[in-house]
Amino acid sequence: MTARVWIDKQSPEVFSAMTRVVTVVREQAARAGLDRALLELVNVRVSQINGCATCLDQHWRQAVAAGLTPQRLAVLPAWRDVDLFDGRERAALELAEAVTRTADGHLDDDAYTRARADLTDDETSMLVWAAITINSFNRISILSGHPIRERDADGRVVPREKVTR
Repeated sequence: MTARVWIDKQSPEVFSAMTRVVTVVREQAARAGLDRALLELVNVRVSQINGCATCLDQHWRQAVAAGLTPQRLAVLPAWRDVDLFDGRERAALELAEAVTRTADGHLDDDAYTRARADLTDDETSMLVWAAITINSFNRISILSGHPIRERDADGRVVPREKVTR
């Protein structure tokens, strides 16, 4: 891979502002009644769609720490086809996918109505903001070419010399 400018390191003031946005979104989401597990579900799903390995690596671990099971995370791309996600989670995923896939068309009224059936105005707003922020961080990581390090079963980084293929 061609060496890339890590824009977060090159422009730390901008990156710091971005991380402050995430902090505010998390705080406001908690006040709206959204738990960390639901936010991490959104983070993982958006990162899957965007193909951001760095964010998937980070948010998969944070999702498990927040209480999501590896099984639910494994079937997340097929969330519409399984009965493992409740109404609020489905609503959050519907909104997150609409925010992420704007090139495929916009959130139609039927999908919006389905999502809103299980969410308050505050929850809807904060879930959209959560999807916007993870999309932004996906782009920062992808365009910067951030690598990920292999981890063992306990989540510890495996030293390079011990990585075997």
